[in-house]
Parts: sequence; C-alpha cells; structure tokens
Amino acid sequence: MANPIAMPRHLRILHLLLLALLLAACGGGSRPTRGDAIVYVAVPLSGFQANGGQTVLGGVRLAAAEVNLQGGLLGYRVVVHPLDDESDSDTAVANLETIRQALDRGDRVLGVIGHLNSGQTEATLPLYDELGLLVITPTASEQSLTRRGYTHFFRVNAHDGIQAQVDARFLVETLGATRVAVLHNDTGYGRGLADSLVQELEARGVQVVYRAQVAEGQSDFQAILPELRATAPDALFYAGYEIEAPYLRASLVEAGLDLPMLASDGAFLAATIDESNGTAEGMYVSAFAPSPQNVADARWIEAYQAVEYRDPDTYSVNGYVAMQVLAEGVRRADSLERQAVLKALREGAIPTLLGPLRFDGNGDLVNPRIWIYRVEGGEFRQVAELP
Repeated sequence: MANPIAMPRHLRILHLLLLALLLAACGGGSRPTRGDAIVYVAVPLSGFQANGGQTVLGGVRLAAAEVNLQGGLLGYRVVVHPLDDESDSDTAVANLETIRQALDRGDRVLGVIGHLNSGQTEATLPLYDELGLLVITPTASEQSLTRRGYTHFFRVNAHDGIQAQVDARFLVETLGATRVAVLHNDTGYGRGLADSLVQELEARGVQVVYRAQVAEGQSDFQAILPELRATAPDALFYAGYEIEAPYLRASLVEAGLDLPMLASDGAFLAATIDESNGTAEGMYVSAFAPSPQNVADARWIEAYQAVEYRDPDTYSVNGYVAMQVLAEGVRRADSLERQAVLKALREGAIPTLLGPLRFDGNGDLVNPRIWIYRVEGGEFRQVAELP
C-alpha cells in the first residue's frame, strides 16, 4: 500500500472517508468527548522483526478506530501510542520511561499491548507489574510467563506447551513421522519450545535423531547439512523466526533434503515464503491465530487497509483481538480503573474476531487453539485447527 505521508491530501481524505463508511457497519455512536485514554503498543517496529510488530500495531489501530467511531470507551477516545522495542530487551526496558512519564503527568493509560517476543515480555513484566499496568501480549508464548504471579498479565495466544503438544501430534498423526530432526534458534523461545517438543515426541515413542541450535538471524546452514543427512530423519521441526526459517528451508531443498518441515509460529509471516527462493512450497507452519483471509471478511480487510495503507498480515488478527479484549474489559467494568478491568476480564467469555475467549486465573486462555498452515501456490493455506 502507499505511504500515507507521501500520499496526496485528497487521497488521504478519501481514505478517511472510506474508513468511516466501512466502520459504520459496526454501528453508529457519538463522538468521544471526555478526553483521551492511551494504549501503548510495545513491539518491534524497526530492525529484523519490524514487519511482525507492524502487523500487530495495525490490528490494534483498526480495533481502536472502530471503538472511537462508536463513541469511544465510556466516552474517552482511545489513542494508540507505539513503542519500538527493536526486538531488544534493553530497549524494551528503556521504553518504560515513556510510560512512567505519562503516568506522572496524569495521563489515562489503559494498558500495554505487547510484546511480540517472549524475551522482551519477560524482561519488562516485573516493571509493568510494579506500575500496576494491565498487559496483554498478542503472541509471546514462553510457557512460564503466566506462572510467575503477575496478576495484570494476559495473553490472547496459546503458550508453547500447547504448541508443542499440537505440533508433535501433527508430526506423528498427520505426517507419519517416526524419526524427527529438531532445530531451534538460540533464543529462550527457540530453546524452550524445542525442549517441550522433544518431550512430546518421546512420549509418543518417536525418535529424535538429530538436534541442533542455530543463531538468531542465521542464513547459512551448510555446516549442519552433512550431520543432518547422516541421521536420515523423516521430518524436521524448526523452532525459530521468519528471519531464519526460509534460509533453512532453501538450504534443505537445494541440498536434496526435501523432507516434510514444520516451523513454529515465529515463522508464520510472509517473509518465510518471500525469502525462501521459491523453496517454501509444501512446508508447514503452526500459528497462534488464523490468517486474516481465513477469519475476517472483506469489510474488515478493507478497513485495515484504510487505517494502515497496507494489507493485513498474519499477526494483524492478534493485535486486533488484544485490543478487543482490553476494550471489552473496560466496558464490562464500566470503569477505567485497572482492578475493575482485571476483574471483568476474568468473569466471562470475551467476544472477539476469534470467537469467545475466556481466561484462567493466570491470564492464559481456556481452550486455546493452534492453526496449522501449508505453503501452497506461494500462500499459507490452512490445513488444520487443533485444540
């Protein structure tokens, strides 16, 4: 989509009018008049994972625009402030100073939607907790995050324990794997998910014939190919990101190791297809939400384009749902007071684009789901939705 800054003024106005018309289908409402309520979106907006963060931010912005066109939250206009964590934990922590200053000024802060990654989420959660901030992650999946006593933390995605169960089941029952190679990047996310998957596979009597760690952002895999080939796996699982997965896939296929490959949610972005030199065809990816094309209608996609000047990508749904959850908590509490909102979020199912979501006492989803996709014709095609 075109850059909004470079877009002529008459086209920008046209986009705004289109947005108003599209979102009017959600129901009318009065203009917010009581002031602003801020939602911070803490995700990578620059660097190697910028696209993932931008898709989350786009989803939040669309949901906030819908809320505001219906009169806001209790009459307050929802204002979305992005915070670029650069996929770096030190940066994520430093960004909290912006939120502290806002609170010191007396700004109304509804909460934080973030982070994209478990590492930055882990680094910031104690500090968010000290500030009493409500935090909803759209994608952070490290299993222990919700088991550390943070009462202000929720996630709208399954955790890695669930992903490992579902992915192991898919490898064994759908792909018929009995000898699996497990690779992962050197992040806490990659290591933790790989550990859980190995446990799940071994519990099913499957032999893990090869295991290796690669670097975050690695693009050359020639060194591991001889060892991998010698172990003769009948399937491969990769726990990592879209900045490694396409190059791993290309290395395997170009070396004649075109075995079934299942990558984790971190690779569920268009870059996994676009950067694979045409080799992604046939590979599988697990996901924490369906792609927008599978769950949203044309109106939703057009409204997203009007807000973001680009097409929605895979994590746009997660950002949108996180903002839906936060907004519904405020409505049910009939208050911006954090404890009232927290209580409301735990008291019943929250209607969202993904259907009703319910949270347990730790902030995890009750009955979480995983979606499995296969690359077909250069696109992600959903092949399974598993509890």
